[in-house]
Amino acid sequence: MTGLFGKKLKVIDLGLESFHDSLQEQGVEVLHVDWKPLSSRARILSKLDNRAIDKVNEEAVKRMIDSQPILVDIKQAKDVIPGMSKRTILHAGPPVEWKKMCGPIKGAVMGALIYEGLAENPKEAKKLVASEKIKFSPCHHHNAVGPMAGVISASMYVFVVKNQRFGNYAYCTLNEGLGKVLRFGAYSEEVIERLKWMEKVLAPGLKKAVKISGGMNIKNLTAQALQMGDECHNRNVAATSLFLKEITPHLLKTDLNKKTIGEIIEFVSGNVHFFLNISMAACKATADTILGFKNSSLVSVMARNGTDIGIRVAELGERWFTAKAGMPKGLYFAGYSAKDANPDLGDSTISEVAGIGGFAMASAPAIVQFIGGSPQDAIKYTKEMYEITVAKHSIYKIPTLDFIGTPIGIDIRKVVETGITPFINTGIAHKKPGIGQIGAGILRAPMSIFEEALTTFASSKIGRP
Repeated sequence: MTGLFGKKLKVIDLGLESFHDSLQEQGVEVLHVDWKPLSSRARILSKLDNRAIDKVNEEAVKRMIDSQPILVDIKQAKDVIPGMSKRTILHAGPPVEWKKMCGPIKGAVMGALIYEGLAENPKEAKKLVASEKIKFSPCHHHNAVGPMAGVISASMYVFVVKNQRFGNYAYCTLNEGLGKVLRFGAYSEEVIERLKWMEKVLAPGLKKAVKISGGMNIKNLTAQALQMGDECHNRNVAATSLFLKEITPHLLKTDLNKKTIGEIIEFVSGNVHFFLNISMAACKATADTILGFKNSSLVSVMARNGTDIGIRVAELGERWFTAKAGMPKGLYFAGYSAKDANPDLGDSTISEVAGIGGFAMASAPAIVQFIGGSPQDAIKYTKEMYEITVAKHSIYKIPTLDFIGTPIGIDIRKVVETGITPFINTGIAHKKPGIGQIGAGILRAPMSIFEEALTTFASSKIGRP
């Protein structure tokens, strides 16, 4: 050691650039190696059999891409949704009890109880809930999805979508439109009247047309809409027009009178978000094909209830990983601002899981007029999502990106490794019950739910951290 310091030193520096710079200033020959000790995330990833997981994920995402969601019927929830009863109310997102529900969901629940005739007014509805005679359950626990509050009650009609490739079904209510509607927590007399008209006129009429059609291929309509300026989550202008174009000839073949057909066409054409709920059921039927898929690290569900956001992972089945719901940044209707907004809610993020919505924003640059940002932002967000997904969709193509497929297959390993979380575009509800929609915006899912999911996933039979 004594002789060592009398010789010319050659040093290898690991990681610390400041140490390298100090030695260099003293004329020491030094080689800097850019190295850092493994983080806890990296240690988890390094101990997984990633090649085997990659192979499984290829099979899983192929199931989603190969899915064929077909609108086959429109029925009342009580007749088709598993586990539905007169006193069951389904809601969006992961499980949440009444006392922890956000304002919009509480408002929608009260509206649903009035609509069902179980309560005369909001006061009676609250009293009924307090009696614990109402059962609450997430839509996702019943093969269903719901936008925003996501409330489904027994008498509401739902779209019945069958995945013809794999045989599973999914359900979603009919879309009421924007603004003061039940899914945004409104429950006024006009809201209930609209729901009753949908029950008595709209749904039965569309049901007849759908049955005459023999089933409508929602995947094809979505693919066309993506090339016409939609992303099929917050922008459904083209998709709704395509649906109306396809359903109208079948409506004209029904025994409905002209007045009724006219009312149905007028309602759908005046509601540019009508296709959203059909699309959500199609995405649910698609994503459910990987729920419980052995050894897969892909996200099968992402949903929010205005209190929490949660994900499910294919391999881990029905377990939820949750965190506090985020607050969207966006554009507000006149008279409202961020201080009025409720944290993010809704099952509509099933769109992103299935490779559309926020993941396909490059297809819909005009959406920034509704949620904020610039057309360049829309392209940037889509490009970023390729970093955390495992495939490009072979049917859903993006014209502005030279017709490459949309990013599909959110991999929790990629999310944690890159530090990039899923991008979401969303509607914004007022935090108080009874008011409704006040804007639209954007946000990202929190990293913590993906880290927790990865830790649990790594502790399974595939590998241990």
